[in-house]
Amino acid sequence: MEKQNVPEIFGTMVFDDRVMRARLSAEVYHSLRKTIDENVKLEDHVAEAVAAEMRDWAVERGATHFTHWFQPLTGVTAEKHDSFITPSPDGGVIMEFSGKELIKGEPDASSFPSGGLRATFEARGYTAWDPTSYAFIKDHTLCIPTAFCSYSGDALDKKTPLLRSMQALNCQAKRILKLFGNEVKYVRTSVGPEQEYFLIDKEMFEKRPDLVYTGRTLFGAMPPKGQELDDHYFGVIKPRVTAFMKDLNDELWKLGILAKTEHNEVAPAQHELAPIFSTTNVATDHNQLMMEIMQKVARKHGMVCLLHEKPFAGVNGSGKHNNWSIATDTGVNLLSPGETPYENAQFLLFLCAVLQAVDDYQDLLRLSVATAGNDHRLGANEAPPAIISVFLGDELTDILEAIKNDATYVGKEKEILKLGVHSLPRFSKDTTDRNRTSPFAFTGNKFEFRSLGSSNSIACCNIMLNAAVAESLKQYADRLENAKDFESELHDLIKETIKQHERILFNGNGYTDEWVEEATKVRGLSNLKTTADAMPHLLDEKNMKMLMSHKVFTESEIHSRCEIMLENYCKTINIEGHTMVDMVRKNYLPAIEGYLYSLAKTTSLMKSVSDKVKCNYEISTMERLSELTDEILKSVEALEQALSDLKTFDDIIKTSESVRDHVLPKMENLRKYVDEAEMLSSEKSWPFPSYGKILFSVY
Repeated sequence: MEKQNVPEIFGTMVFDDRVMRARLSAEVYHSLRKTIDENVKLEDHVAEAVAAEMRDWAVERGATHFTHWFQPLTGVTAEKHDSFITPSPDGGVIMEFSGKELIKGEPDASSFPSGGLRATFEARGYTAWDPTSYAFIKDHTLCIPTAFCSYSGDALDKKTPLLRSMQALNCQAKRILKLFGNEVKYVRTSVGPEQEYFLIDKEMFEKRPDLVYTGRTLFGAMPPKGQELDDHYFGVIKPRVTAFMKDLNDELWKLGILAKTEHNEVAPAQHELAPIFSTTNVATDHNQLMMEIMQKVARKHGMVCLLHEKPFAGVNGSGKHNNWSIATDTGVNLLSPGETPYENAQFLLFLCAVLQAVDDYQDLLRLSVATAGNDHRLGANEAPPAIISVFLGDELTDILEAIKNDATYVGKEKEILKLGVHSLPRFSKDTTDRNRTSPFAFTGNKFEFRSLGSSNSIACCNIMLNAAVAESLKQYADRLENAKDFESELHDLIKETIKQHERILFNGNGYTDEWVEEATKVRGLSNLKTTADAMPHLLDEKNMKMLMSHKVFTESEIHSRCEIMLENYCKTINIEGHTMVDMVRKNYLPAIEGYLYSLAKTTSLMKSVSDKVKCNYEISTMERLSELTDEILKSVEALEQALSDLKTFDDIIKTSESVRDHVLPKMENLRKYVDEAEMLSSEKSWPFPSYGKILFSVY
């Protein structure tokens, strides 16, 4: 077995700081670092020098092409490859790559989603190098992380608004820190996104048209065993999956992706991979790469990696936990309470900024994770509810309560956990438990936004979170900079913020009906259950005003995002609906008919032998299957009509409402009858692999 030396392979395919320091001149290196760290303009001669070394480094490692790697509004990445070769006078070629090619590309912008920002005939777009995210080599191609915009300068990607939101938060956070006497170069948010996924056998996948076309099973009766025994969660990882994880880690580590934790998740065939924290835009790039490589490596092992939020009904779906924190260039985590959080005014102010942001812009956070796939998870007893709330735990909640009431806070002493076995170590309990039902939970020195779907780009939620927190900090800075008595004004500000936004705090069980009642009717929190409910709130005046004031989006960009996301929602479900129709008419109804024929033939033959043969099983099964075929036919015709009706709407919001109110219920109704028919039919007669075979095929 080949020995693995992680330090030697880590980052070998990345043009990272180690490479730049070794290969660039001191002057070029320091100039580039200034651009990366302090957001200053990149000089042309620096770009030329970097391009030359980047080319030589890439060619040495077998790269023949380069591409501007970007993240359009499709939810996946895009790349157009150009070779390094340039004709030489002697008839050969030389390998060239200029500073201009490094910093600017010109892909076709007409065929990407633009939400009306670009007409079809307006094709020109630009990609611009993001020097804060390192270039890397993938499949013999030098990939240069870039932003993507139209000819008119409108952002057509997810990276540009993300960088803008980081810039906004940096600006406002530095104002706050200056008031506390802390001068820093920059403040950045960091993210560690935990990635859940399913692994199934490739052969099973290819036999299911619904998985091939939509990424999820649209039909399927539950097997006798699912996740009831909780035996898969953190269980022994099976050899086939272990081999996959090893190869996956190797590929990720070569690309400098800090893959750290791996384990079995709750549902059969479900797993999780978590990285170490990195700067938000880098973490976003890495997570997109991670999803791509997971799928690629799975294929090599005869498996398919499913990233859909709900590939199987009846077992847990997959999410992505966005662990978010704020830190300075000096390494200070601004969300770290310290030993005495009650006395840590700077921490309390940043904590209040987050609480206010989540309360004021709960609709933005909800819509930032809204997709057709994620609608199946949120609100189910496996994922956070659609209602956004914040879990702080007992200690911080008690501290805020004491501040609100001008009371003295008496801190809890660390309690030693005793397990009753002398040989086991004793250790201090945390001052608070965890809450897995909370959408937005404080977990020691960071917040964990747990509502993301597994296929989501993490850019979307971090754009909204950064911008909303920047707005809170701006309001605080405006007030405190003009205060006559800073200490007194700071105390009043923290106290007022707690009183005004305590409705967003909830430490209890988010799955209960009582919480839904309390949250919506008593506290006035929003409960946006579907994408069709949530996405139009992007156009609310308060949301547009905030996003535009921090220059995260322009007005036209906001309208385009609403249009694109709702269009994606409608198209996704439209594809699912047509796939169901196709499977029912071409496969399920003929299969049931064939099984009915075999039952009828068997019954006739048996009765011809003896008139005493009752054939109760055959007759009762035929009667129910015959009833079901009638119901399936009516249901598929109703679904076809609902899908056809979508063409009559000109307005995307009206279309999405029709999808929510008419198409989805008819899809659920059709599935109900087909799944019952599966339970009554023989396995041999059924046209597709069952849930049991798919979920347990890898093992």
